[in-house]
Amino acid sequence: MSNQRIMRWLATVVVLALCGCGGSTTPPSSTGSSSQTATQEAQKAPAPPPPPPIVVPTETEVTVTMDQAVSTKNNTSGDTFEASLAEPVMAQGATALPKGSKVTGSVVQAVAAGRVKGGAVLTLTLKSITIHGQKYTLETSTYEASGKGRGTRTAVGGGGGAAVGAIIGAIAGKGKGAAIGALAGGGAGTTGAALTGERDITIAAETRVSFKLTQSLTVSRE
Repeated sequence: MSNQRIMRWLATVVVLALCGCGGSTTPPSSTGSSSQTATQEAQKAPAPPPPPPIVVPTETEVTVTMDQAVSTKNNTSGDTFEASLAEPVMAQGATALPKGSKVTGSVVQAVAAGRVKGGAVLTLTLKSITIHGQKYTLETSTYEASGKGRGTRTAVGGGGGAAVGAIIGAIAGKGKGAAIGALAGGGAGTTGAALTGERDITIAAETRVSFKLTQSLTVSRE
């Protein structure tokens, strides 16, 4: 075989080898392709809608435990006070307002004894409640305690119902003792207020006071 023929033969072999290498490709991994497709489909899928909120209707009773004392002697109109929900509030088959939720209230009126004829007047309402870190505005009835002269005391709870009250103590120390009243605020929930010797009114810490919603409350589900 001549040298020229040998060189042509080698050149042909090299060209064929190069063509064969360039034409071969590695098929894509079916596993990688499936995973990528699943990821894309998941990204396109809409998120599930959030659960519907709970609506607590008007006239629902809200009973709180006072975290601090409030009195006609030490407080004035516009002051705020802190309380805790004494009982859970249920609505639509679920716990809308959990027991222990922090509540903020407001002093609507605080008239000390001796300023007006008829004795001291203390009126409270609730302003907000915090549930799972979210604060909601409250619209409630008022709770009112009033002194009607020495040795007597009335209170109205749960939106201005009939006044009820009774003295279960006695005035002692030449009229400078305390008379303690007990009542059912708004029809349920025990509340208590004391008249000092000067007939000022104090609602002590740990006292339970009841109110009623005057506007429905919508809260998110947990």
